[in-house]
This record gives sequence, C-alpha cells and structure tokens, in this order.
Amino acid sequence: MKFSEAWLREWVDPDIGPEALGHRLTMSGLELDSMSPAAPEFSGVVVGDVTKVSPLPDADRLRACLVADGSGEAMQVVCGASNVYEGMRAPFARVGARLPGGMAIKKVKLRGTESFGMLCSASELGLAESAEGLWDLPADAPVGASLRDYLSLDDTVFEIDLTPNRADCLCMAGLAREVSALTAAVNRGLDVAPVEPRIDETFPVRVDSRAACPRYAGRVIRGVDASARTPIWMQEKLRRGGIRSLGPVVDVTNYVMLELGQPMHAFDLDRLAGGIVVRQAGAGEKLTLLDGQAITLDPDTLVIADGDGALAMAGIMGGEGSAVHGRTRDIFLESAHFSPESIAGQARRYGLHTESSHRFERGVDANLQVRAIDRATALLLEITGGEPGPVTDVVSEAALPVREEIVLREARIERILGVSPGPGEVERTLVALGCGCVEKAGRWHVTPPGYRFDLSIEADLIEEVGRVFGYDRIPDTTQQFRPVITRRDESDVSLPDIRKTLVDRGYQEVITYSFVDEDTERLLNPDHHPKALANPLSADLSVMRSTLWSGMLRAVRHNLNRQQGRLKFFETGLRFVNSPQGLRQIPSIAGAVTGPVLHEQWSTTPREADFYDVKSDVEALLALSGHESDAVFTPLRGAALHPGQAASIALEGIHAGKMGALHPTLQTQMALDQRVYLFELTLGILRRGRVPEFEPLSRFPTIRRDIAVVVDETVPGARVMELILGSKVSQLRDVILFDVYTGEGIPDGRKSLALSLILQDLSRTLNDREVENIVSGIVAGLSRELDASLRE
Repeated sequence: MKFSEAWLREWVDPDIGPEALGHRLTMSGLELDSMSPAAPEFSGVVVGDVTKVSPLPDADRLRACLVADGSGEAMQVVCGASNVYEGMRAPFARVGARLPGGMAIKKVKLRGTESFGMLCSASELGLAESAEGLWDLPADAPVGASLRDYLSLDDTVFEIDLTPNRADCLCMAGLAREVSALTAAVNRGLDVAPVEPRIDETFPVRVDSRAACPRYAGRVIRGVDASARTPIWMQEKLRRGGIRSLGPVVDVTNYVMLELGQPMHAFDLDRLAGGIVVRQAGAGEKLTLLDGQAITLDPDTLVIADGDGALAMAGIMGGEGSAVHGRTRDIFLESAHFSPESIAGQARRYGLHTESSHRFERGVDANLQVRAIDRATALLLEITGGEPGPVTDVVSEAALPVREEIVLREARIERILGVSPGPGEVERTLVALGCGCVEKAGRWHVTPPGYRFDLSIEADLIEEVGRVFGYDRIPDTTQQFRPVITRRDESDVSLPDIRKTLVDRGYQEVITYSFVDEDTERLLNPDHHPKALANPLSADLSVMRSTLWSGMLRAVRHNLNRQQGRLKFFETGLRFVNSPQGLRQIPSIAGAVTGPVLHEQWSTTPREADFYDVKSDVEALLALSGHESDAVFTPLRGAALHPGQAASIALEGIHAGKMGALHPTLQTQMALDQRVYLFELTLGILRRGRVPEFEPLSRFPTIRRDIAVVVDETVPGARVMELILGSKVSQLRDVILFDVYTGEGIPDGRKSLALSLILQDLSRTLNDREVENIVSGIVAGLSRELDASLRE
C-alpha cells in the first residue's frame, strides 16, 4: 500500500516527523517497506505560459515559443513537442535550472535561434514513466509559481507491507484511523453528505447469488462529460498512490477506493441491456476484459451481467464491451460488497491481480457501499457535471457478515501481555479503532466494526491493545521456568538422526511443495487418484502429492539443467493418499541419486551410481533401527520404476517402501538426461527401532564352511539366507553370500549361490563331525523348501 504523507496529514496530523511516523506504523504491525520523495530533485522549474508559437525556418518539428514565466519578460524557447499551443500552461525550466539526473539548463542556439530555457514533459521531471509531449497543466495554474510548490511535490511517499488480515488499512480512512489510535492525534475524518437525486431514473438490479453478493448499490448519472480533465490534485494523489490517471470517471472510482477503501466500477449506460444481474457464470461463457484479454469463464466465477451476457468479473475487473470512454455521456455507477470467500483465488485462476481483487478477497466493509456512491457522485458532478438518479441498494440481510460481541477481561490482558495499560487506555484504544465498547462488571463487551474481519475472539482484542500500547513499551520480565521432561522410548529413532545419516553419506536435504502438477503425479502413480485442491496457487500446483518423488524430480531436473551433474537429494514430509477412510497423511522419507558416485578426482576412475549404491544407503537407514538384517527386498514391477531395477522393501512382513531406477520412459517424458535412482520409505516403520540386547561372547574359535547350492534362478538370495538363519541351529552365527554364478555346468533356469556359514559354540570348540552334521541339515532343509542341491 502506497500513500502520500501530505494526503494522510489532511486527515490526521500527528506532531511527529515522517521517520517517527514510519517507525510507529512498523511497531504496530504495518511494516514500512520504503519512504521515498514524491518527486525527484529538480530546481528552477516554474509554471510557464506559452503566449506565442511560431514555426522555425528550415525545421519541420521545431518551433519558436514565447513563454511568460512571471518575471515580466517573455522568454524565447525552441520547442520540438508536437502538442505545444498558444495559451498552454506547462512546466518551464529557466536558464540555470537543474533537472533530475543533474542536467543543467543553459542558453543554447538551435538552427540559429537562441533558446532561453526548456519546456518540460512529466517524464523529463521524473513524474511519469513516459510522455507523448509537454505536460499540459491546468489553465488556472499560476504563472511563475514554483512547480514544486504548486503541486506540493516536497512530499514523502510511504509504502507499507500489510498482512492479509489488515485490509482496513488499504485506504486513507483506515490509515488515518490507525495513526490516530497510535498517536492520539485527532482524526478529522470525512463528511460525506447524501447526494440528492435530480432525476428519477434507476436501472434494474437483480442479485441471484445473494451469499456471494449480500449488497449491491448502483446509481444512474446522466449527462456526464467523460472527456473532462481530471483535476491535477487528484491526478497527483493517484500517482503517489501508485495508480495512473485514466480519465475523470475511472479516476474518481480509483480515488474513492484509495480514500475510503471501497472498489467501484462505472458502466457506460448506453451499452447495457435489460438490467444488472449478479450471478454465477454460465458454462463456457466468454468475456473480454478491460486489458483486452479474452477469457472463458468457469461456472463458479461470480459475474456482473446484463440481458446480453457477462459484463465484468465481480470484484476483479470490468469488461471491454461496457467500459466508459471519452464519448460516454450516461453511466451506471456500481458499489458492491462481495464476500471474501467468493473472490479469493478467482483472480489468480485467470492470471490476474487487481486493486479490487486485492481488497475484496481480504474483506471490504459491508456498510460502506452507499457512502462510497455518494462520495463518488459528488466528485463526478464537480468534475464532469451530470444529473444523478436515486441510489438502488439491494441488500440480503441474512447474508451480510455479522459482528459478534466479544468479552474482554483486564486480567487476561495482563496475563498475556505481561502488562496492563489501564482501563482508560484500553477503552480509548478500542474506541479509536472503531469498536463499540461497553463496560459491564469489570469487563468490556466489544463489538468489532464492519471493516475489521480479523477481530473475532478475546485474543484478537488483546493483540490490538498490545500493538497500540507499543510492543517496545512492554517491560522485560523474567518468568519462572519449570521444564517438563517428556518420556522418550529407548527404541525410538529420531528424525535428526535419520537426516544426519543421509547427510553423512553425501546427501543434501531439499524442501519441495506438497502441491504438485497433476500430470507428473499421474505418471509416477497412475493407479492413484490424487486429492485436487479447490483453490490451487497455479495450474502446476493443483493436486496433493502421493509420493515425495513428484517435487524431488523437479528439483533434480532444475539442477541438471544448470550443469550440476552429481546429485544426492533427500526429503522428509507427508504423502497424501486417498483411501476409503478418507485422506491419509503418511510421514515419509525419500531420496534421489544421479551422476557419479564420487566427485571427480585423479585417484579413481569415475563410476556412475547404480542400484546397489542406493540400496546401501537404504540399508544404512534401516541399520539405525536395528532392522537391516530383517529387511526383505523383493523384485517390483511398477509404472514409475525400471522393471529390472526396482525392489519393494518389507520389514517383518509390513510394506516399508520401495526403491529403484526411474523408468526410462518417464525419464524421457520428464526431460531428464541422466539415469536417476529413487527410494521412498515410511518414516513410522523406520523410526520403530529395536532395543539392543546383550549376548554372551564365546571364548572358542569360529569355524567357516563354504557351500555352493544350485537353486531356481527366480529364487532370491535373500530367501535362501532367510531359510538358513531360520533353521534354529544355535551354533550358526552368520551367513555370507559371496558369489552368484550362472553358465557352464549349471542347468538352464538355475543358478549357483556360494555361501559361507559361520559356526561357533559358547561352551566348546566344534569338531568336524558336528560341523558336517550342521551343514548337512541346512542343505537338507534347503532341498525340501527350495529344491536346492549342492553344486558338484
């Protein structure tokens, strides 16, 4: 929100300077972003009167002008502006003047003609981004007056950053109210008298969407001069508020918006048919906006329409077909209250953001519409003339926002703030902010004003008291602290430990949106119907992610496109999965790896990361909970992963996650030029650890026996090891799979697994016969279960 200090001081004039005022606003929650001069530095520029214009010999575009500057002697000036004319009042930089950027005005000779000064455009004075000619000042501008004094350019423009709950401060009335409460300066306010109608004509209004538009006010004004000139004072206030002058009718509606906070719109009455209807858009209905953009309206978009179709997007932007132009003579002036819920997100859906939508989606006072109509009407009659009709005010009382009474306790103020400003100060603050306040039995019964949508509970009022009192005035106090030590189960594995393990293995943590692109989500999880957002931030953030890979792969692509070829990312967060019981939120951890295993160096040959590198990282995570030996990796065929390099991970029979290489088709569709390996684990299972238990150590030596068994090639090595470890041989300490062989000497469809059996007894050294019996029993068990045989 940008505003002029001089304009603010017309409403309320505290006895503090601009820096102190900015500090007070910031400390009250209205953060000051910047303070800048209303105009750049220039001097020696006065209001000039062009008394004569003559062509310059041998120059098609240059003309010799005589300019009166109040000094008593007309100055000869050579001018190339096409819009100069006799009787024109324009900024005149005398000889010796300095313009923005340090440019000094000197006497010069052009085409043999002397020029004593310069006639200026607004852009040359730094008061506009561009200009098509000289700045044509009003005819009553005092000749010879300093332009800085005439336009009050020695002013400061404040820009404050408002939080979404403070829409009431998006206007001068709200800012004046705030400054008055903060400084105790008198708020002069603005008296708006009702404008008596001069004609009886009204225009029909019907509101079909009453919940979205509880109040709609309008007025016919006939005989306006839309080609009239907006007063220079209004143009300047709009400019300092960040709004460009577009003609008197539009300027007045924008001025009232900046002044009172009510967005308004004016329709060309001759271009309306039938009557105004506030309704939802029809399926496939089209509208060309004021900026020339043609859009197709969604059915849940609120529109202002007439008998021929949509005229405007309610609360956002008007349509080109009903816009006011220079030949407009009759207008219909609109001032409405739209519920924030009906406007929120609508502008973003169409790629728009306007001053109106910015205010309506945050909340506009539902009692302001008729007052704004009268204020705008008075200004229009003063500037453009015309004859107003009576105000049409269509109100749906049941749909208007209701401000519920809030009870405020003094003891509660002191408990939360640590200080009590005193009953008189509390009541003064609330009344200054516009609240109704009645004290009963030591409590205040407070009714928030219609423009404060953010005041609904006692804590909200305490916040108001605290910020107006001044957070910097609240004394420092030392509170007694009694820490409560929460019980932590010894078997829990902490999330920081999980993160640290991956960081130690070269990973970097990323944070991505929970909202993702629907197309990417369907590629990665085609059998799942993702949860769609009712009000997405953008088209590529329209559904909730069912896998962390959606955002992570975007991060991988972003980095690959910036020549970062070696990446190891991980992320912890929620997955959102639809189920018959509703939307499940599953805490998960996921990783993505691509590129070389090690950074480029002289001592090793570069090697690309593969499936087993990522598997070792997953096993390191499982080792934190003591489950590395319990994990079962089984082949997985899924749409997102390579069919030959993917595995499902289970712990104690419960699915814990999956890992593997991204499917080549998806790799191409997602524009990834490197093989990417992924893993995703459920955090709840990963964090349930196993408490270590002591096992006695044997004093006797271990014995190793190597065997080679031939099994069907579809039998996983993990299954063989699982059966051996489950054979209930008390002397068996470990099993190591150290070779897999297929080829000569092995039947087709079979493979040879070489295993080491590590044997040890707690009470004695095992002899050969005992070892042979143990090995024979293990081989017999494998034969029964897997049709395994010893390799010859």
